[in-house]
This record gives sequence, C-alpha cells and structure tokens, in this order.
Amino acid sequence: MKIPEIKRLVEKHTLKELQIAEAALMEEQAPVIEIKGDDEGEQLTHILASIEILENVNKEDIPVAKALRNYTQRVRNSIS
Repeated sequence: MKIPEIKRLVEKHTLKELQIAEAALMEEQAPVIEIKGDDEGEQLTHILASIEILENVNKEDIPVAKALRNYTQRVRNSIS
C-alpha cells in the first residue's frame, strides 16, 4: 500500500470513476484510469482505499486529508 498513490487517486478521480476501475480489476480487466502498483493486488488495495476515503469524505463531510489520516490510522491499528 502506497499512501501517495491513494492520495493521487482520491484527488484526481471521482467516486464513480474509482468504482468503475474497481469493477474492471475484479473482472481481471485493465481499468480505464491509471493505477500505480506493483501488481493487481496492490492496485486493488489502492482503489479500495480511495473509494473508502471518498465515501467518508461525502458521508462525514470532512476534508480529504482528515479522511486519509483516519484510514491510515485504522489500517495501522488493524495490523498492530
């Protein structure tokens, strides 16, 4: 998981675009948008994180930076 890539996706794409890219990856197709990652698994991780962050921005009416911070904190807590 690369935080700069997640941040780039969140800032550059809409929630709908990210959801379409997720569907493409799940169907083992190439997504229309560029997703950086070492493999398809990492690309999917970036997409899923980006979707969750944008959903939280919309749901909680918080800035992207705060939603990203909340996400990374939740991930850190889950693996420690």
